[in-house]
Amino acid sequence: MIKHIALALTLAVAPLSSFAAQFIEGKHFTQVSDKAASTQPKLTEFYSFYCHNCFNMETQYLGDIKANLNKNVKFDSKHVDFMNSEIGTEVMRSLAVIQELNAGDKLTHAMFAAIQGEEGAHGHDHANETTPHKKPELNNRDDIKKVFAANGIDAKQYDSIADSKKVDNKIALWRAQQREFRIQSVPAFIVNDKYAVNMGEIRSLGQLIDLINYLALEHK
Repeated sequence: MIKHIALALTLAVAPLSSFAAQFIEGKHFTQVSDKAASTQPKLTEFYSFYCHNCFNMETQYLGDIKANLNKNVKFDSKHVDFMNSEIGTEVMRSLAVIQELNAGDKLTHAMFAAIQGEEGAHGHDHANETTPHKKPELNNRDDIKKVFAANGIDAKQYDSIADSKKVDNKIALWRAQQREFRIQSVPAFIVNDKYAVNMGEIRSLGQLIDLINYLALEHK
């Protein structure tokens, strides 16, 4: 999916005011929920640590996206469950632990790199995690805990958070919203729990940011 805009995204971020194009529902974005939009303007990124384009988005573009969101727009991220397996669940759980620790980008990057290698940050053609990595380095929770231990989080602390009711509830919510918002490929951006950005129609990073701010604050 990011493949379609990769060249455009290499351009410098233009001022938001320079994008005057009208955004069309059904082309630039689609409504994915019949529920009322969230009261808090928000952007949610759904992604996977197994997704090459998600790693590329994380390292190349997400910082600019977050920096240029309107100050009233809250950002959140959620891990998808395309694998439907024990290790898939443990990897999802690792993101929930990172969030509970408020550990930021360092551990997120470490998890991406542990699965894909640093070369994964350059992106590939795969739009989701259905294409398996040839030699995944993470096969169980113990492997994941080694990544966290290398970043200052001991195994006991990890297990305590990972097995908490709060993390269980968070994972259940991610799965429910993945179904509700019809997430079929990643990275995916959902605005106000109601609108999905059609990434194939996006031609620049500035346009993407403008669209997100428009949907979050102006589109009714």
